[in-house]
Amino acid sequence: MASLPIDTSKFTAIFCAVPPAPRVANRETGQVRVDRETGQTVFQVGLCLMSGATAEVVNVSVAGEPRGVQLGMPVQVRDLLATPWENDGRHGVAFRAAEIKPLSAAPSSGSTATKGGAQ
Repeated sequence: MASLPIDTSKFTAIFCAVPPAPRVANRETGQVRVDRETGQTVFQVGLCLMSGATAEVVNVSVAGEPRGVQLGMPVQVRDLLATPWENDGRHGVAFRAAEIKPLSAAPSSGSTATKGGAQ
């Protein structure tokens, strides 16, 4: 299934709800998931996406450690994608971002980072 881009500028705030942690590929061995393209460890971050009076916490994967991202801090997310999946009768949506940074951090050169958060 195709990935769907999410316009993060529509959210009134985006906060870190669960600090970054490496994603585990094999629970028995503890082997961490590695991005196929970059070879970097894939991290998972729980983000609280707020829109008006509603909020949703989603787990977002990102290649490489999101440095400086801590619990409760506002963050900026670049290139957030939602990918529907189905496996053995189970289904859901996987979220992935190109980058997650503290809101106060300068975006990477050449990026079009979208900021979310109270200003």
